[in-house]
Amino acid sequence: MKILIISLLATAPILAQAPVPSSAPAANRVPAVKSPEVLPDNRVVFRINAPKASEVSLSGEWIAQGRGTGGKLEKDDRGIWSITIGPLVPDLYSYVFTVDGVRVLDPVNVWVKPGIATLSNMLEVPGEEMAFEAIKDVPHGDVRIAPYFSKVLNVMRSMRVYTPPGYESGDKKYPVLYLLHGSGDDDAGWSTIGRAGFIIDNLLAEGKCVPMIVVMPNGSMPRGAGDGPDLFTAELLENVIPHVEKHYRVATNRENRSLAGLSMGGGQTLRIGPSHLEQFAWLGVFSSGIPAAAAGEAPRYVGPLFDDPVKSNKLLRLFWIGAGAKDQARANAGNLDDILKAHGITHQFHESEGGHTWINWRHYLHDYAQLLFR
Repeated sequence: MKILIISLLATAPILAQAPVPSSAPAANRVPAVKSPEVLPDNRVVFRINAPKASEVSLSGEWIAQGRGTGGKLEKDDRGIWSITIGPLVPDLYSYVFTVDGVRVLDPVNVWVKPGIATLSNMLEVPGEEMAFEAIKDVPHGDVRIAPYFSKVLNVMRSMRVYTPPGYESGDKKYPVLYLLHGSGDDDAGWSTIGRAGFIIDNLLAEGKCVPMIVVMPNGSMPRGAGDGPDLFTAELLENVIPHVEKHYRVATNRENRSLAGLSMGGGQTLRIGPSHLEQFAWLGVFSSGIPAAAAGEAPRYVGPLFDDPVKSNKLLRLFWIGAGAKDQARANAGNLDDILKAHGITHQFHESEGGHTWINWRHYLHDYAQLLFR
């Protein structure tokens, strides 16, 4: 997967603690720090140079997944704080320090997870368990940053678009997966920490999925824009899809369109997909569903499916739901499963380990993509 346009993230925290040249007076030298350091047994050492801090702690995505702990770091006589955790299951993880109550990025790790509210660092623990999302020596597609003007919002917006290997040299039209992120993220989420391009590259190399285009729009509405859910429905149907169908070689019938999303994006999928089966034949809901308090209002979410279940089941090629056993949205996903069962709507429900994490969502994409457009 080649990313054609790369945006630089803020580097001020990194530069602030860059080592002082050795020619500087000894009193002014900053000790060299390596962080994170993955040990041969998959334990990981985290370090941060903060000599004036009184307390430093570490939190990471592996904790919500039930794969390890974080906690307080210990300071040595040079003012360097450290903690060793694990061993961790091979995967990609986000993490962050807290220094005297303030959330702080690891200043010597330039790999940063983007977001619209907060940033985190990223860490890779290599191994067979994460081979499905690893960068391998296989044919790679491209990820483009595609700017466009939103008539709904009256602003410039962007989306990320993955095109599979061979797209540039052919004339084939491809099916499209519209893949939605969660709250706190933007259109960069699925192509960075979500590893969407690498996951599809690897599936294609193994002959496990149909070549497809993956469109990753920005589902976060600008502040003060109004009703987010209704606005995003209009944004997707009136701006994103028309832009894609004008500028990319895509099949434009419903059988070649899928809509899926995680958390907030799963909720957006529920609001849009069942009401627009003329647009989408494949739906995926990751770590989302229907809250118990809203169960009596299920028709507001998936009601159009219940009007004629037999017809709905013919139109829906796949309705896939996934949630972790410890996921904060597990109950909502279970409610959705129960409601669909009660109304005779064919679907698949998958429960995985762990919680509300990108660790699960990458696996869900891997599983879901293999079923599409067949």
